[in-house]
Parts: sequence; C-alpha cells; structure tokens
Amino acid sequence: MKRKASTSHDEAIVRRLRHDPEFAAEYLKSALDDEDEPGVLLIALRHIAQARGVAKVAKAAGIERESLYRALSAHGNPRLSTLVAVTRAIGLRLTVETV
Repeated sequence: MKRKASTSHDEAIVRRLRHDPEFAAEYLKSALDDEDEPGVLLIALRHIAQARGVAKVAKAAGIERESLYRALSAHGNPRLSTLVAVTRAIGLRLTVETV
C-alpha cells in the first residue's frame, strides 16, 4: 500500500493563501506584529506572492521577477517602495497603528 506523500509547511501555507484572501490578510498582519524577527514579513510576502504567482505579482508591482525573488529572499533587504508595491499588487496594504 502506497503512503500519501506529506506536504511541507510552506506548501500548505501557500495552498491556503491561494484560496483564502482573508487568511492572507491575517497572515501578513501577524508577520508585521512579529517585532522580534523582521524577516518574518519577507517570508509572509514571499508565500503570498507564490500563492498569487510571482510573475503576476512582479508585473503588477512594476518589478522584475528576478528582483522580486531577490527582495523577498532570506537575505533580501527590500526598499519600502518595493514592499508597498508588492502589498498593493497582492491586494493588501501596510498600515500603522498605535501600540
């Protein structure tokens, strides 16, 4: 009897993000709330971009696909303008609120 192949955490998150825009918004908001690890925001944006299609997101953001991959990589250091363009391209926006 064949065993069902397991799905990685990243694959499961991307699949859920693809089909649930409200989850995507909450996922990004949670990433922004993680003050201890700012890289979490890049991971969240990368997952959402993968769910929506990186090439499609890059085009909508006015960024080269390769540049988007680099910006959202583990060692990426995107400009604020890149983050704003990407969040706008995925139908979300970054906000600020008092703590």
